[in-house]
Amino acid sequence: MSGGGVNARLRALVDGFTGRTLVVVGDLLTDEYLYGKPARISREAPVLILRFTEREVSLGGAANAAHNVHDLGARVVPVGVVGKDAAGDELLALFRGAGIPTDGIVSETARVTPVKTRIMAGGYQATRQQVVRLDREPAHEPQPITEDALLTRLTSLAARADAILVSDYGYGTVTARVFDRIRTIARRTGAVVTVDSRYGLLRFTGVTAATPNEAELEHLAGGPTDDEREVDKAGRQLLERLDARFLLVTRGSRGMALLERDGATTFIPVHGTDEIADVTGAGDTVISAFTLALASGAPALEAATLANVAGGIVVMKRGTATVSPSELRLSLGGSATGSAS
Repeated sequence: MSGGGVNARLRALVDGFTGRTLVVVGDLLTDEYLYGKPARISREAPVLILRFTEREVSLGGAANAAHNVHDLGARVVPVGVVGKDAAGDELLALFRGAGIPTDGIVSETARVTPVKTRIMAGGYQATRQQVVRLDREPAHEPQPITEDALLTRLTSLAARADAILVSDYGYGTVTARVFDRIRTIARRTGAVVTVDSRYGLLRFTGVTAATPNEAELEHLAGGPTDDEREVDKAGRQLLERLDARFLLVTRGSRGMALLERDGATTFIPVHGTDEIADVTGAGDTVISAFTLALASGAPALEAATLANVAGGIVVMKRGTATVSPSELRLSLGGSATGSAS
């Protein structure tokens, strides 16, 4: 099939996202950006003084994955935990402002809402550089009463979902009980289950697909992944350990590798330029597009190709960003408004 034929199918796939419902379960966090212009060197210590100019805040972690699903045109229901604090209030307000429902989110009094604060220095958008990042993190997993509330919401809200996306950033939301419930629901409904886990991917067995980056794959394999042969070998081992159907390995400027349990390994070159502006949240965009495409009935290679295009678009944007259907259609050689089908 020609590239034009593939692109036409991918554009039609994007047009169908509006009819899909995804539940995103995981660690909801806030990405905070504090911008300042370099003023002078401090007399207190050999450090740069920045004169504060502005603050931006956006949805991060699983919240960013949910935001990506929403901006791709599907219906999304986030399920997770926030603290009863200013950051939690702000995160809920960001969801509501984006038109994303919050009935799957549980508030816990003693919990800290995770916040990643990036201090950015520079006079203009193009030259702003991250100086340091400060993370505020919860000290423990959600309380048992919170876990019970999560299970109740998950059971209700995921009953008619086309897919369940697990976004695990290591803050404890997706407990063993929560993941067991996800698998139980998926077995009953036939929903696609995908996982992006920063530190605990091996906990999530029996899923449709996982999306580690190359560094995560190398860590799990315990050996190098410097070339395609090593990526294939390590990926095959991980597929077996996860009992997953697909593995989509993101490889930065080298594109992606799709491994199919009952099929081939395909290496997909990077979409667009390899001059990347910002990789923050790019993995959230990739798994959101990949999951939506799989949930829409796309073959794995077409789903991975679409996710690769989405990832190539988002890394050219600064900060935590999303991709729109019109941007995808334009990158696939179509009009921004979609087909007439």
